[in-house]
Amino acid sequence: MIDLNNTFKKRVLGVTLAITAIAFVVSTGSKVLAQTASDSTETTAPAVTAEVESGHGLNRVIKGTEKWGEEHNIDPLKFVQNIGKSTGIYQMIKQKKVEPNPTGFKPELKEAPEIDWGTAPGWQSLIMIAVGFLIVYLAVGKGFEPLLLIPIGFGTILVNIVGAKMGDLPDGMLAIIYHAGVGNEFFPMLIFMGIGAMTDFGPLIANPKTAILGGAAQFGVFFTLFGVAVMNLFGLNYNIMQACAIGIIGGADGPTSIYVSGKLAPELMGVIAVAAYSYMALVPMIQPPIMKLLTSKKERLIKMPNPRAVPKMEKVLFPLMLLILTILLLPPAAPLIGMLAFGNFVKESGAATRLSKTMENELMNIVSIVLSLGVGSQMTPEKIIKGESVGIIILGLIAFAVATAGGLLMAKLMNVFLPKGKKINPLIGSAGVSAVPMAARVANKVGQAEDPSNFLLMNAMGPNVAGVIGTAMAAGVFIATYGGLR
Repeated sequence: MIDLNNTFKKRVLGVTLAITAIAFVVSTGSKVLAQTASDSTETTAPAVTAEVESGHGLNRVIKGTEKWGEEHNIDPLKFVQNIGKSTGIYQMIKQKKVEPNPTGFKPELKEAPEIDWGTAPGWQSLIMIAVGFLIVYLAVGKGFEPLLLIPIGFGTILVNIVGAKMGDLPDGMLAIIYHAGVGNEFFPMLIFMGIGAMTDFGPLIANPKTAILGGAAQFGVFFTLFGVAVMNLFGLNYNIMQACAIGIIGGADGPTSIYVSGKLAPELMGVIAVAAYSYMALVPMIQPPIMKLLTSKKERLIKMPNPRAVPKMEKVLFPLMLLILTILLLPPAAPLIGMLAFGNFVKESGAATRLSKTMENELMNIVSIVLSLGVGSQMTPEKIIKGESVGIIILGLIAFAVATAGGLLMAKLMNVFLPKGKKINPLIGSAGVSAVPMAARVANKVGQAEDPSNFLLMNAMGPNVAGVIGTAMAAGVFIATYGGLR
């Protein structure tokens, strides 16, 4: 009885500390992620003024946010309100009629101003060339996502060759690639189209409750916002938009990471993309220790029946229903979800086999090459050789670990309410990240290490594909909240 009381007290203490920590971060988040000059100079106390001027403490102004207003701050109530206002239903009701242009001519589009990063010393370019060769070695020698890391590595090498000017506009090949489809949403959208054509949502349709596991894994995405706030306390300079872009790394989804960073923090795209793809490749190394730490042998031995065979009609209707829900509830996620649904519908309908095969093969391969070269073109010393880039690598690892743990713990929580014989093997919760199908294979492999006759692959594919949708939804939430403030 005493042991039970002690256990209960520990749980209460743990929950209390967690709530306190979250409350503290939310209360100070606006100061460490989007502190404005007007906010930080409200008080006239000499000590505080000196602290602001020296650039230390919670009241310091983050570099690049001096002219930001209160709309950039973290306000939980305003955050929820903004999400509500971004829904398709609200916008359909409140949308005002736009008067036609009487001249008949389209207004001239204004390009977003380029950030002047300065010029790094030549010896730093040599360091980045060495980093490029290291990326190529990891891809070829260690087998870490070679289809993506090889072109990223070569893009890094080529853009840093002093005098070649491959990353300079208007004639540099890598600069043309980046501005043609990486710095906007073009190439990531084509990648999602191919992913849709390659994905089978059958396991998710057959066992819808596994979608909860894919959603729980997104906790790593939002938890990273807290981690970014902590980094700022140590003197780094991340603003709220950069924090959102870094957080998507926790979903282990390269195209979505590129898409969000292009919308919110293009200056960090190179290091964010490399971190996201690197952690996708390191799934077999990062996840198993976490899985074994958070599950017991008894839980890892749980056997699950294979999902039911899903009729073709259900598979055809699923992408359409997914698209309709996105249109009504989260339009900012429609570019990602829409292309995913388009590719999947073409595949499942079977009416245009040539198109679906092109999407998942030739088109996917070509776009992967140019997208990765464009990402590599951003790996220049003035953008990478800085403390914030090292922080992104660390935060990405934390985000991915927390996402894995979130899926595992949610599966354990679900088992508390599920009847005997319907229990979920918690290992499939780790597949809630977007690394398809690698995360599902890792869950199956860890399960078979305990019992070779336990096949979890198809069950793990449910949360795995749900994770793709969940990360796209998280991206939509960030873009809906902060996308219009850049």
